[in-house]
Amino acid sequence: MTEQFPVTDRSRVRRMHDRASHAWADVHAVLDAAPMCHVGYVIDGAPYVTPTLHWRQGNRVFWHGSSASRFLRQAEGQAVCLTVSLMDGYVLARSAYNHSVNYRSAMVFGRANKITDAQDSAAALREMVDSLFPGRWETLRPMTAQEAKATTVMWMDIAEASVKDRVGPPGDADEADVPVWAGVLPMRTTLGTPEPAPEMAAGVPLPAELAELVASGLLRPA
Repeated sequence: MTEQFPVTDRSRVRRMHDRASHAWADVHAVLDAAPMCHVGYVIDGAPYVTPTLHWRQGNRVFWHGSSASRFLRQAEGQAVCLTVSLMDGYVLARSAYNHSVNYRSAMVFGRANKITDAQDSAAALREMVDSLFPGRWETLRPMTAQEAKATTVMWMDIAEASVKDRVGPPGDADEADVPVWAGVLPMRTTLGTPEPAPEMAAGVPLPAELAELVASGLLRPA
């Protein structure tokens, strides 16, 4: 059987549920495709949504931020909703009503926890860097005590999750007689040509791993 997250009243997709999935593999694929997420908290009775980088180990998702952040200071133990969305194209139909977008999105729910052990926090930050840029951590100068103190790493085990996506052409093929251009304008976010820091010494090469990542067309390693 496919391993999947429980379908609850909170995570169940009500509209166009045929586009939805609760399978682990589908949720992981969307989380792993994008480096940035948005984390929603309720702090002192008010909602807040903050963007940050995230990374995943199994069904556990990590994110980080400043230790001075009031959101992170108050979020520990709180229920949170973390979302990732990617747009893959504009879908142009023969009527305004039928215009749409091709997209992938994941919504995951859990309870925020803070890593308090300094060694565990450093290991998690290393995992974040290497999950984006394989092997890079070892090439960097060591993190200072002040940098470690200034950074908070949060995590949550995914308790509930759903994925929803749309692919394909406009859904108005029955109006093909209308003389209006219809179709998809593909959209792709990818890495561009590396731009060396202006003060970097001449002769420092671009690491092969980064060159491979740029050539892959992905935002993070597969």
